[in-house]
Amino acid sequence: MKKLRNTVKTAIIATVLLLASVMLMATPVQPAQAQLAPKQPTSSPPSGVTPNATVHTLAMLSFRPNPIGLNQIFLVNLWTAPAPGANRKHWNYTVTITKPDGSKDVIVMDSYVADGTAWFEYIADQEGEWKIKFEFYGTYYPAGRYYNGYIVTNTSGTLYTDSVYYQPASTPEQTLIVKKDYVALSWPPSPLPTDYWTRPISPENREWWSILGNYPWNGQAPGPFGERALEIWDALYPGCNKYWNPRQFFTPYVQGPTSPHIVWKRQVDLGGLIGGAFGLEYFTWSVGGGNKPAIIFQGRCYHTVTKPFNGKVQTVWQCYDLRTGEVYWEQIGVPSPTVIEYSVAAETVPGEQPRRQTPYLLYIGGGYLIKYHPFTGAVTGNYSISPLTTGTYYRNGYALSVQTIGTKYYLINWTTIGTATTFKSRIVTNITWPLNTLPGAVDFSVNIAVNVAGITVGGAYVGQNITAYDLKTGAKLWSKAIDEPVYNPSCNVADHGKVAVLTARGYYLGFDLQSGNQVWKSDTMDYPWDAASFGPYGVQSAYGMFFREAYSGVYAFNWTNGKIAWKFEAPALFPYETEYIGRNGTTVYPFNAPAIIADGKMYVYNAEHSPDTPLNRGYSTYCINVTTGELIWKIMIEGVAWGGLNADLVVADGYLTLTAIDGYMYVIGKGESQTTVTASPKTSAKGSQVLIEGTVLDMSPAQPGTPCVSKESMATWMEYLHKQMPINGIYGNATITGVPVVLTAIAEDGSYFDIGTVVTDGYSGTFGVAWTPPKEGTYKIIASFNGDESYGSSSATTWITVGPPPEEIEIPEMPEIPTPTDYTPILAGLAIAIIAVAVLVVYTLYTVRKLRK
Repeated sequence: MKKLRNTVKTAIIATVLLLASVMLMATPVQPAQAQLAPKQPTSSPPSGVTPNATVHTLAMLSFRPNPIGLNQIFLVNLWTAPAPGANRKHWNYTVTITKPDGSKDVIVMDSYVADGTAWFEYIADQEGEWKIKFEFYGTYYPAGRYYNGYIVTNTSGTLYTDSVYYQPASTPEQTLIVKKDYVALSWPPSPLPTDYWTRPISPENREWWSILGNYPWNGQAPGPFGERALEIWDALYPGCNKYWNPRQFFTPYVQGPTSPHIVWKRQVDLGGLIGGAFGLEYFTWSVGGGNKPAIIFQGRCYHTVTKPFNGKVQTVWQCYDLRTGEVYWEQIGVPSPTVIEYSVAAETVPGEQPRRQTPYLLYIGGGYLIKYHPFTGAVTGNYSISPLTTGTYYRNGYALSVQTIGTKYYLINWTTIGTATTFKSRIVTNITWPLNTLPGAVDFSVNIAVNVAGITVGGAYVGQNITAYDLKTGAKLWSKAIDEPVYNPSCNVADHGKVAVLTARGYYLGFDLQSGNQVWKSDTMDYPWDAASFGPYGVQSAYGMFFREAYSGVYAFNWTNGKIAWKFEAPALFPYETEYIGRNGTTVYPFNAPAIIADGKMYVYNAEHSPDTPLNRGYSTYCINVTTGELIWKIMIEGVAWGGLNADLVVADGYLTLTAIDGYMYVIGKGESQTTVTASPKTSAKGSQVLIEGTVLDMSPAQPGTPCVSKESMATWMEYLHKQMPINGIYGNATITGVPVVLTAIAEDGSYFDIGTVVTDGYSGTFGVAWTPPKEGTYKIIASFNGDESYGSSSATTWITVGPPPEEIEIPEMPEIPTPTDYTPILAGLAIAIIAVAVLVVYTLYTVRKLRK
């Protein structure tokens, strides 16, 4: 028995836009309403009737919380035992609430079918002591077949051959205390993660539901919660249609990367210059578009690759981790899926919204619908859809297919949900259709498809025929010819009850889908390139705008009036590296590949329809603010989908996958970091300095053990690591800067010391700072990197001990030493005397020699 059915209300936001129980275009035919029998259950047996059985009944009452604060909501659960049984319910449960001022409120309700339970919520709007009492007046069930609480005449339901009487029961009055002050009742809300996060997501983090979308998004109707669902959607995605169009490249309910940090990469083909005898002119062109995950579901990518497997090269279906690239499993021999089905479990209690979903991965093609288990890849269902071969999966659980029979066409709306083995039982509607295909410009919110065909004269496009059709009936709503040359019908888009049709003259025309009236003519895109509508065969619609990639930039048009909301240009690094000019005559890089939009951001890259060799240098991938058109980040990686509808870009869980012309698929997003810290000496005396040093390193699989760098340096750093670009940038003036590290110390008595914030060296990831501990004791040194747009947070600790300062050394006093006698005069006299004697001796010898002669 479920006593807490009120969790439905708190689960509405988390489940409403994942439900597939309501069909968008046409609701399947419901089972015939059961016919009620003349006799029905009563509170007591009719006069003169003796039941086959009489049941002694217990009444149960529970309410919480108690006590509660003034004007807070309390939950009341009530039930009887034993339960009434399958397809039966008890009638007129009565709860009397007596408030502190003596006023009474009597609430009467039936039990849920089968289990005899009921519940309601009530506002505690008076302070004081409340009394609550539950009374069950009994139920007499005549023999008969019961369905959903009533006796019916048809054959479906539960047959009871005997009558039974459940006797009355009641509870004593129970007391509820309402206090004046607020009482904390609810689990504190979990803010959306800004740090590195992984799946699965704990139910305790229920507020994260709004970022846990998957790819591809398949839009859904409001579901059983009606206007509430629309309110939730509008709050999250203002200006976005609730219904999905496979041409609009908008992925809701996900985060997108706000930094060009590469988490991991893998080679999917050969790419880059061939070189050698081929010089500059030849490039490896084998990298093809479409080499990306077809599905990302709960952080797992599903991707078809060609590789050696079981001794030979063959097509392999892989499942790998979005955050790390770790391959979970591989298999061959089955077509890989392309869409997700959320199959909602049946109601467990009538009137209660189910909470459980069983997801499947779907392949629709080759005349079959195949369902796979997303965890194992095992086939869970293989169903023929003959005579159809394929279908457009336009929303969760439903597809549209055009069948050709002779010269007639039929639009078949069918469901993928369930295990029906015959295709006929899956058909919802089957109508006559005027075309042999489903047009690309479809607004499922109003169920109108628009077909645009060029009018040619002498092989030249001179105008366009625009025709709108009702998807429910196949009827032609309106048709008109306009004197505007067509560029490409793939550039048209229907949304918000309008269709925007691109002309070859550089502007869009907006038409009301219901009436066909022209409601606006857009601003003309810039001369000369964009005024000729040069650009890819694609368009996107989101946030009340639609977007056009062109040769001189990216345009955002307002759906309301066709005005250009903003234009983004990518100036060339050097003028000779591009042929194109922008709004002010500045040389700019072209955009010839469609974008993908998610999380209020546009991801798009430079490309040209038919690039010459040698290729222009400096083509990049950009992240643009969808609201303002401002650049958030760019990185010098060029995608491969030149000109077509396939952007080779996928966004989910905060990560972007991008297949590039160098043969690699890059995954961009937040990675894990690792912080280390040491201090020396480990033991020191008070007053001495301690050297605190450490590192903050990037542990992402793409470059494990390299320095974490600032967001401002990220593009240059990634280009250096993965593109062999100069570490000081193309212009030679870039400096790689590091990330901030907060250093703190906690003494053994719990006192806290802020050592300061240091910035790591960008080239090594190291940091160091001298610190003088203020007092004796043992310290815990903490180095914390709080994370940023590129990395998750990390921290590390070390320990030091500070002892007393060294004792001063006392020097003993020396005894007084007598002054020594100064013998200098005596020695001087002796020297003079010696000299005089020597002179006298020499003179005497000289005189004697002279006399002898």
